[in-house]
Amino acid sequence: MSSPAGAGGQSLPRFVRDNVPFLSAGALIALTSTFGQTVFIAIFAGKIMTAFGLSDGDWGLIYTVATGTSAVAMVFAGTLADRLRIRVLAVMVCLGLATACLAMAVTTGPAVLIVVIFALRFFGQGMMSHLAAVAMARWFVAARGKALSIASLGFAFGQTVLPILFVAMFAVADWRTLWVGCAALTLMSIPVLLRLLRAERTPQSLAAETASAGMSGQHWTRLQVLRTPLFWSLVPLLLGPPAFGTALFFHQVHLAGVKDWTLPEFVALLPLYSGVAVTVTLLSGVVLDRIGSALLVQLYMLPFAVAFLVLSTAETLWGAGLALVILGVGAGAQATVPTAFWAEFYGTRHIGSIKAMSTAIMVLGTAIGPGLTGVVIDRGIELPQQMVAISLYFAAAGAIAALAVWRARSALPAKVDVISA
Repeated sequence: MSSPAGAGGQSLPRFVRDNVPFLSAGALIALTSTFGQTVFIAIFAGKIMTAFGLSDGDWGLIYTVATGTSAVAMVFAGTLADRLRIRVLAVMVCLGLATACLAMAVTTGPAVLIVVIFALRFFGQGMMSHLAAVAMARWFVAARGKALSIASLGFAFGQTVLPILFVAMFAVADWRTLWVGCAALTLMSIPVLLRLLRAERTPQSLAAETASAGMSGQHWTRLQVLRTPLFWSLVPLLLGPPAFGTALFFHQVHLAGVKDWTLPEFVALLPLYSGVAVTVTLLSGVVLDRIGSALLVQLYMLPFAVAFLVLSTAETLWGAGLALVILGVGAGAQATVPTAFWAEFYGTRHIGSIKAMSTAIMVLGTAIGPGLTGVVIDRGIELPQQMVAISLYFAAAGAIAALAVWRARSALPAKVDVISA
């Protein structure tokens, strides 16, 4: 088996075959993050609101506060990926996520619910997603795009299959019992991860052997990154997809009602979105390894802008389907492009600390989006009307990012292939 640094010139099938343990570990970590993702927690929303006597506004406020707090925690906790082996940190995070799932099964008070949602979001969407991306960015250099795309299949599978499976189980099991099942599944992933990563090297050895430098041949620290205009120019780009993508699915009942569609009809279109997202994720990984992230990061806001504009004017399910297909293109690129960008432009030696900032911003976006759009809905502006402004936001974020990246890309070192260490 080749080392995780693997050369980028391999065909995709051979690359997968030669690096099965590392890629499988990344995909499993991504899959396990599902229990803290909005798309999964949202299926329990009705049950939670009934059990705790919450209104829609109460539930939205709890979710926003808990998610926002988890984003702040990510800034500090994410740096652990630069000091600990992924397999050690993954076990710690899995234990935290399993505990959060068990707490959801027994919690009875709204005050404690905030803490539980925080833990689900922090350990699940925050740390598990962070570890999956950091592992691929660090373990693979020349084949980083392929690795990120394959590991991201864990996100796609989890967010597509697990919500459907658990909704089906509502008919035979109490919702609290299902959270015990989530805890059990999380714990079951631990021995699998330990087996897959039994040969993993330490972050320090990886830094010495396979670290790739960023702009100006430099290994950027997080403090140095925060001092560059390039980072801040990409903040709107980082916020947009998680904020408004989450808002779209968080408010899908409202959207279907406004458009005079039934919820089952709209949900039936989601496999289109997922299928396109998976396909583009795999393709983007191959493209990243060939041309780098500079061009893609300048362009990948366009599908989001177009998708929200199409959905805002769609009157039929055909129009909604078209919008979701276009949105899937953006979501597929989102799974790989940002992480590849940080590694390429700022280097991989401190990728855990750098990616922690990016993850925190994206988690913050998932907190802002549903709350902001919900407040605007309460003021009489329905989600389809908001989508025009959201589309303009994506266009502006893309333009700002494109200008900043265009100015910075001349400082990139020459692209070289990396042989196995």
